[in-house]
Amino acid sequence: MHLIRLATTALAAAMITLPAAALAAPGDAPPAAPPAAAPAPPTPALPSIPKVAPGPDIYTTLKTSGQFTILVKALDQAGLAPILQRYPNLTFFAPTDAAMNALPPDVLTKLLAQNDTSANQLQQILKYHLINAVVDSSKIKGAKGPVNTVENTPVVFDGANPDDLLVNNADIIQADVKVANGGVINVIDKVLIPTDSPFAPPAAPAASASAAPTPAGT
Repeated sequence: MHLIRLATTALAAAMITLPAAALAAPGDAPPAAPPAAAPAPPTPALPSIPKVAPGPDIYTTLKTSGQFTILVKALDQAGLAPILQRYPNLTFFAPTDAAMNALPPDVLTKLLAQNDTSANQLQQILKYHLINAVVDSSKIKGAKGPVNTVENTPVVFDGANPDDLLVNNADIIQADVKVANGGVINVIDKVLIPTDSPFAPPAAPAASASAAPTPAGT
């Protein structure tokens, strides 16, 4: 698996030459100053959480943190806790309790229901957060592209902004929680939903072609 490296382009600074001032006749008003450029809007701050301390494995780290109680319950119900405890060198994108609670209430209720259908759907979504390789921030920064998950559907990384790393539409709000068995937790602020899940949001409609102009005189 290879991430697609972003090509960087050096930008040359343009020299701006001021025109020579025209001779003004006595009594002429000085030319008006150009309007000041509006300040750029501030970048929204990412949500802050207490730092997650690494433990012996991914599951134990999530459970002892206290910030992933819904996720831990989901992992237990889906039968994935032993995988995150025993297997080394995995990467897990961990949505916080706030991220889990941001799901529509009916979705979270259905996923955590105690039946075979919900267990399969929950397992599918949780596997979509898991990669069978170590993917830390050094592999995401400056890169953009898909990486396959254990669910067998790829997530897409965007590391164009090194201060705001993305996986799909989720911000990585704490990267590189490296646990003792070689695994990595990247904490995210949204739940990742694979496109083949029944809970995936509907795809955005394709932009319609603009109507051709009507010829004059018709």
